[in-house]
Amino acid sequence: MSQHMRDDLFREALGEDVQPLTKGRDKADVTRGPARPSEAQLARRAQAQAADEENNFLSDEFVDLVGPADPVEYRRDGIQIGVVDRLRHGGYAPEASLHLQKKPIPECRRELFRFIREAREHDLRCVLIVHGRSQAIDGHANVVRSYLGKWLAQFEEVQAYVSAHKSHGGLGATYVMLRKSERARARNRERQQKRRG
Repeated sequence: MSQHMRDDLFREALGEDVQPLTKGRDKADVTRGPARPSEAQLARRAQAQAADEENNFLSDEFVDLVGPADPVEYRRDGIQIGVVDRLRHGGYAPEASLHLQKKPIPECRRELFRFIREAREHDLRCVLIVHGRSQAIDGHANVVRSYLGKWLAQFEEVQAYVSAHKSHGGLGATYVMLRKSERARARNRERQQKRRG
């Protein structure tokens, strides 16, 4: 088949609506910034934030501060110590992370609530929360870390959490192990049944 015939077939496949790019239009326009959200988008965003806040059960009351050099650790009853040990040593790869460094406490509370809910919806098991580290007990990063420990224990889906391995931020980050969702359990049962034949 000749090049001319291939070109004709190609044009025919594209249809008559397709026009070649004009010279100079083959690059992205970087002079314009992102479009500003419309009034309707802003209203929907505000409504979603209000709904999140209404459902947010995380306490914003006083919290006992954790020592700045003390690792954090929590495990729900029934969770094996071996799971926590593996989590502590980075044995579970974080599937998502949330960065809370230098953010105000109310914003950290909102973002953590949304993040854990979304992680659960997407059947994630291990996530990483980066909060930073401060030398003073009342330093902002340590206050966030202290609240984080209180908040994470309030989620039924949180099975355990520990200070991260050095490779993921050490005392400036926390691994969180989430309970397997019913969907994920059903998928595991199906896989096991297929293996057994």
